[in-house]
Amino acid sequence: MAPPAPFAGARLLLRRLLSTATEAVAEAAAPPAAAAAKAAKKKDPRPLYRRLSALGSAGEGSVSRVMNKWVREGGEPRADDLVKYVKELRKYKRHTHALELMDWMVNARGMNMSLTNHAIRLDLICKVRGIEAAENYFTGLPDPAKNHRTYGALLNCYCSAKMEDKATDLYHKMDELGISSSTLPINNLMSLYVKLGQHKKVDSLFEEMKVKNVKPDSLTCCILMTSYAASNKIDAVEELLKEMVEKDVTLGWSAYSTLASIYVNAGLVEKAESALKKLEGLISSNDGRQPFDFLMSLYASAGNLSEVNRVWDVIKANFSKVTNTSYLGMLQALYKLNDFDRMNQIFEEWESNYETYDVRLTNMMIRSHLKNGMTEEAESLWEKAKEKGADFDSKTCELFLDHYMAKGDMNTALNWVENMTKLPKKAGKLDQDKIHKFQKYLEEHKDAEGAERFCNCLRTLGCIDGKAYESLLHTYLAAGKRSPSLRQQIKDDNIEICYDIGKLLKRMGDKGR
Repeated sequence: MAPPAPFAGARLLLRRLLSTATEAVAEAAAPPAAAAAKAAKKKDPRPLYRRLSALGSAGEGSVSRVMNKWVREGGEPRADDLVKYVKELRKYKRHTHALELMDWMVNARGMNMSLTNHAIRLDLICKVRGIEAAENYFTGLPDPAKNHRTYGALLNCYCSAKMEDKATDLYHKMDELGISSSTLPINNLMSLYVKLGQHKKVDSLFEEMKVKNVKPDSLTCCILMTSYAASNKIDAVEELLKEMVEKDVTLGWSAYSTLASIYVNAGLVEKAESALKKLEGLISSNDGRQPFDFLMSLYASAGNLSEVNRVWDVIKANFSKVTNTSYLGMLQALYKLNDFDRMNQIFEEWESNYETYDVRLTNMMIRSHLKNGMTEEAESLWEKAKEKGADFDSKTCELFLDHYMAKGDMNTALNWVENMTKLPKKAGKLDQDKIHKFQKYLEEHKDAEGAERFCNCLRTLGCIDGKAYESLLHTYLAAGKRSPSLRQQIKDDNIEICYDIGKLLKRMGDKGR
């Protein structure tokens, strides 16, 4: 699955190559002896990694419970195997579980971290607990563990967080220590400058690579092509490819994915399809499904339905199981090509054989139905998903919210705002434009009850402010209603009762204290 942006290949490979490190979550308390004995009798026949993989989105302590039960059943934890499982969990962005597994290895089993594993642990700490926790972990490492791997992992954290000053300072420190003259840290810093739009600094770093005699790699090529494309330098992209060939740099499929994306965005469809043929020729058995997902997306962006269908057939022929991600990639490709009937066929095929329900696919179909004005069908699709135990996510809410707001059905839209408040913290967002449209509608329709509901949503979403209360008071006044508790409610929300709010409260008959 790849976004149509020209940065797709570079961003993907950046995430694959630049992520490194780990620390952990506190271990759950062991069960009482009697309960432990009873649990040991019920031996789980699944291999250890299958048990860990099946945890899905289970919360803190779930990994420790699985590991403790496995040991009670007689399992022997081998460090090499556990590190392999950490890397697998990390690969599928199960960062919290990967971190907890490393914590269990150290705290429950007293396993020593290798220098490489310190780097993996640092990376995971940053992703799960934030940059400050990662910095503290790095500071606490013994001197031998502060090597090019852990420095590189911390640099990657800074670059991912777009912390330019800290990233450049650390890079200079690595330079002083003589550990910056390798491809990975320079790629990291170049990728940061691309994100910040500082393309001259990207060029300077490439020149620095030449001075230091550091050989570029396929990722370097991806980053440079992305930088040139952002400045509309298509000729420079093609010259770079020639230079890479002259320097005997081995270009992977991601480089041609990036090139194809650039050509598609530039409207050079024939060149894009030529790059995609080269991409497909570079795929090895070790690359898995991901390159094919990119191929489907890029062929769709090029408007080539027959090639999308051909690649889909290749996926089904080459892999015993088609993943949810590949199904989603196919649906997204068909959506780009407006092939609604084929989308329905693929979705029905997925529904008949999925192992784990994935709300992203349902969202994709809802999006397609709504685009085609099929509101009832979209709602029906969601009702069926609920019957299967599916839960809406922020994308589901966003799709229905935008649809009903565009139709002017603000009452139904408000129901979806309330659904947003049921999502995990920070998952639901409401921009100022939507907030203003709701407030204007509720005031014009003198809907005091709706305005109160909307304010409750804003409070839960963490965006209640004085303007929201001004709108609520205007709506109450328009409806000829009073609320004696409003002044206290405003204070409880730590909103200053300014002159305008005070005046509106007085008009409503609240004389204050």
